[in-house]
Amino acid sequence: MLREWLPFRLSFASRAAPAGLPSRPPAALRPRQSIPQLLLRTFPGRVLIIAAVARVAVALLQSAGAAPPGVQAVGTAASLALVGSLGYFAARILLLVKQRLLWRVRRKLVLSYVLIGFIPALLIVAFFLLAGLLMFFNVSSYLFKTGFDDLVDAAQVIAQTTTADIERGGGATGAREVLARRQNNGAQRYPGLSLALVRVRPSGDTTAADSSSSDDVDSPSLPAPPIVVGPWRHLEPPTRVPAWLAAQRRFAGTLAYVPADDPTDTELVIRAVAFPGSERPSYAVIVDLPIDDTVAGRLREATGIKLDKISVTRIGGETVRPIQGRMRRAASRWVRSEVGDTGWKALFQRWVAFLDYTEWDTGKSSSVSVSIRVGLGEIYERISSAQTRLGNVSLGDLFLLVLVVIAGLFLIIEFVALVMGFALAKSITGSVHELFMGTERVRQGDFSHRINVRTRDQLGELAESFNSMTGSIEDLLQEAAEKKRLEEELRIARQIQMSLLPRGALTMRGIAVTALCVPAREVGGDYYDFFQLADDRLGILIADVSGKGTSAAFYMAELKGLVLSLSQIYQSPKRLLIEVNRIISDNLDSRSFITMTYAVLDLGRRTLVYARAGHTPLIYLPAARPGAPCAEVLAPDGLVLGLRLEGIEAKFEQLLEECSLPISTGDVFVFFTDGISEAMNEQSDLFGESRLSRLIEEHRHLSSEELRERILREVKAFVGAADQHDDMTMILLKIEDLEAIAPVEAEAMAAVGIGR
Repeated sequence: MLREWLPFRLSFASRAAPAGLPSRPPAALRPRQSIPQLLLRTFPGRVLIIAAVARVAVALLQSAGAAPPGVQAVGTAASLALVGSLGYFAARILLLVKQRLLWRVRRKLVLSYVLIGFIPALLIVAFFLLAGLLMFFNVSSYLFKTGFDDLVDAAQVIAQTTTADIERGGGATGAREVLARRQNNGAQRYPGLSLALVRVRPSGDTTAADSSSSDDVDSPSLPAPPIVVGPWRHLEPPTRVPAWLAAQRRFAGTLAYVPADDPTDTELVIRAVAFPGSERPSYAVIVDLPIDDTVAGRLREATGIKLDKISVTRIGGETVRPIQGRMRRAASRWVRSEVGDTGWKALFQRWVAFLDYTEWDTGKSSSVSVSIRVGLGEIYERISSAQTRLGNVSLGDLFLLVLVVIAGLFLIIEFVALVMGFALAKSITGSVHELFMGTERVRQGDFSHRINVRTRDQLGELAESFNSMTGSIEDLLQEAAEKKRLEEELRIARQIQMSLLPRGALTMRGIAVTALCVPAREVGGDYYDFFQLADDRLGILIADVSGKGTSAAFYMAELKGLVLSLSQIYQSPKRLLIEVNRIISDNLDSRSFITMTYAVLDLGRRTLVYARAGHTPLIYLPAARPGAPCAEVLAPDGLVLGLRLEGIEAKFEQLLEECSLPISTGDVFVFFTDGISEAMNEQSDLFGESRLSRLIEEHRHLSSEELRERILREVKAFVGAADQHDDMTMILLKIEDLEAIAPVEAEAMAAVGIGR
């Protein structure tokens, strides 16, 4: 954690405390590229420019009429690329706008409140308003349909009563008078009422409609031309009864026609047809009731609904054509006489009702959509007036009053909730803003800034925690700087320690020496060295200073200096260790000690003389001889160096044992520290000296470098994911060609003596 604070502290050193902090979004939310850069340096921008140029070029070629083949495909591809690139930039702009608008926490909270509280309330209100509006519209459609059906029933009654009067008057003799009387009576209510008496062709008759027939049972004196009474301004009077109607013998419905002076308009007329009661009637009475201004006005009086535009609706993929009508005599229709009901108010007044109409010649049916204008207040008055009244107030008025009161309470509650939501959002975002400003000041290096704690809630506790944190940041930064200084010192100590170890390969005839040192920390306590002595002799040293860190490195440096100087004086390893112990025991800490093995390889005398001061054993693998010799773990007696006890020097000299080994080509000597033999895996199992010995035996044929790497890989594989708990140091000595070195005289060898 302290390491993470260091760059933070260093960034403060180059910044001064700010006089004021910006309230705009951070640089991460600001546009990184200008518009020209987006268009010219990005792939979507280049696609946009190329597609726009290609589309303009295609448009120019097409307008000039000189477009070659394939231009249309290019234009289509350019259009698709243009749409895609514009969509990309639109999405990017929307994302940027969202990031900039919602960067402040206050805006997010306000928007969250609006989305969670205000908008659902509006949706609920809109839902009930729409439901009520739809209910009124459906009721209005029902009232309109009922009123229109009443007109159809009225036309049918007129046709049936007229037929009955003709039958009672003796047939066709008084037909004209009956028709005129009925038209005169109905014209007072329906000025456009028109009647006609039309001859019916008997079944199977193929003669003309105006010829007489002996099968006419109703009245043989019936005139061939139809009897027409009324204005008949809307349509030509019918001259015959269609075959489908002669078989059905009854009809009351709606016909649609197109006025001759306005082919884009559609009009409606109610037509009813009645036949005499005989089995084979010879005539039919046709009654037409056009939907004109008077009829529309009476329909409005009865239902409270105004008629508007009429449109033919296509049903089932088949269009039934309206009849071609006459010229419309009136200067204006009832629908065009309405003024002042356009604009947004008309949105809540217009509705659509559907009526069925029949094609006169074929009997096919279709639908017309009738636009109606609904007065909500008028419809409500008609519905509520039919209910029970309590004095001067109806039950519907009481319900409406209750709804108004509930709506008012809802609006008041919603307003109070809105105000409280904004107040809470402001209190929350105010604290968040204070925290943001405080962090900005801390980021700029102003650790003296404190946040004013105004509330005792969680945000107040957070502000107090921030103040406490800013008060301790300086101490953390000082600790980080101190830690950085120590790390730098350890890095320098490691460099010094590594420089104390031998550098480069040892060039000495007939032998191969290789070594490794893997510290467990930045600075380790292990030390090894090998150096050439006079008369083809090689000094080999491996040591382990107790403890880790800088003190161990210093002791290691002191040990190196002692050994290098004393090795030139004492040729016996035992004498050298005795002298080192005498000197270094006065300088070591009382809690520290050193284990060490020192050996002298004498190539002239073919011997390795060594002494062990409490160090790990030496592994010796003789050259291959009959009987497959095994590796030997050699551990002669000896105390550790540097103990500060009374009489320890004499005891050290008494216990220290010096041994001599004969050497020959192929011998392998391995010096190591306990970091290798005591390496532990996750199960706390030790690597062990026996495993190391077997490993040397199995791979004795390898070179010294390869054998070293093999041992290191095996140790790491054994340890696995476990941490390295101690330094690992090893010296591997292999005798390669001893015959290349001239031996000394036999007498000299005998004088030195060789023994195990």
